[in-house]
Amino acid sequence: MRRPALLIGMFALSMSASALNLNDLKAKVDELKQSNSGSSPSQATDLDRFSPQEQADSLKQALTQGAESAVKELARVDGYLGNPKVRIPMPDNLRKVDNALRRIGLGKYADELVTSMNRAAEAAVPEAKALLIAAVKSMTVTDAKNILLGPDDAATQFFRRNTEAALSVKFKPIVNQSMKKVSLAQAYDRFAGKGVRLGLVKEQDAHLDDYITRKALDGLYLMMAEQEKAIRANPLQATTDLAKRVFAAIRGQ
Repeated sequence: MRRPALLIGMFALSMSASALNLNDLKAKVDELKQSNSGSSPSQATDLDRFSPQEQADSLKQALTQGAESAVKELARVDGYLGNPKVRIPMPDNLRKVDNALRRIGLGKYADELVTSMNRAAEAAVPEAKALLIAAVKSMTVTDAKNILLGPDDAATQFFRRNTEAALSVKFKPIVNQSMKKVSLAQAYDRFAGKGVRLGLVKEQDAHLDDYITRKALDGLYLMMAEQEKAIRANPLQATTDLAKRVFAAIRGQ
């Protein structure tokens, strides 16, 4: 008589163990989903202390600060030329020419070309400020939350998606005007045009103005990414109290 009761008890225990294992499995799956989403539960909870509008306002304040700082840094004399991270080098297509010029004692011409390219970028970059700030103002509350909980360069990616094409249009005429005085730049365009037809030069590198514009924008977004990363790592670098508190909450401070 005791045997059926024992079997029932064992069956009940097995069901309990199965339920426990299923619960453990569900917890693991939920944990994995959370880690893949890019934010932790505590991070989201801390951020939720602030209203969606406060989150958006704090981000806009920080991004305006970062954009202005990046443009100011690059627009000064040697902003590009004196910074190894953004300095615009000789195009790959001219590297051999560069080496040849230096071997025969004419390296100054190559140096003048590099200096002119970087000066053109420094002249063009102030045009970025208004468009970057306009992109900040157009940012939605959803955009802001996604950026706040995104990777260290989430805001920079947003800027690139929303401003690169327009900035390229703004930069290029200024770059063109700056490079008109450089005879080696004109020679490059003639050489590169023939190279494209022969399959020796990439279309995107066929004109020096295009190359400089692209590199100038790369440098701008790199500097903005550094500004963004610095504020995320140290919220006290933010200029407003709200931005400091929101970014501190993201870091769990």
